[in-house]
Amino acid sequence: MAAPNPSHAQKNQCNFSKDFDYSQRAQWLRAAVLGANDGLVSIASLMMGIGAVKEDAEVMVLTGFAGLFAGACSMAIGEFVSMYSQLDIEIAQMKREKRMTNNGQNEEEIQKEKLPNPFQAALASALAFALGAVVPLLAAAFIANYKVRLGVVVAAVTLALIAFAGVGAVLGGTSVARSCPRVVLGGWMAMGITFGLTKLIGSNGLQM
Repeated sequence: MAAPNPSHAQKNQCNFSKDFDYSQRAQWLRAAVLGANDGLVSIASLMMGIGAVKEDAEVMVLTGFAGLFAGACSMAIGEFVSMYSQLDIEIAQMKREKRMTNNGQNEEEIQKEKLPNPFQAALASALAFALGAVVPLLAAAFIANYKVRLGVVVAAVTLALIAFAGVGAVLGGTSVARSCPRVVLGGWMAMGITFGLTKLIGSNGLQM
């Protein structure tokens, strides 16, 4: 008995998976994933550093919010400037290639569609940073006990790092198994180093 032929829909889905150009997602995906990870790790590390010398929950949360606002603005501006510079370079290159060749209008339109969008990248970066930063803030906001609060922040950040790394790997068509461990390890290192160094400075009686 002959094996059943795959349906037309299955064939289309298979062809789409093979032919889909994941680089088309690179502009906003890069900004969003980096922004989320930066917001998560930066604000969590900042809060852990404050937590190393101050047990007050209000101080930790206010420090986190200040970091959120400053970081989101910094990410958006930095991404905008970077992507605009890349856009200028690619447009200049397109103009040079157009003068040297006699390619049709369709090819030029395709190239323009692949150009980076600075506004899209800046917005994605800022929103993603804020989204990542909210995780440790919510984890710490409603817990009064000092040690429990630090533990909950680390646990929440770890779960969020796994989620962000997994989503980024799936959308980018890369390996989830390789992406998640390195992202989580990097987050742990950032929080641990910040906590340890701040604790060391605080224990030596730094006078302001």
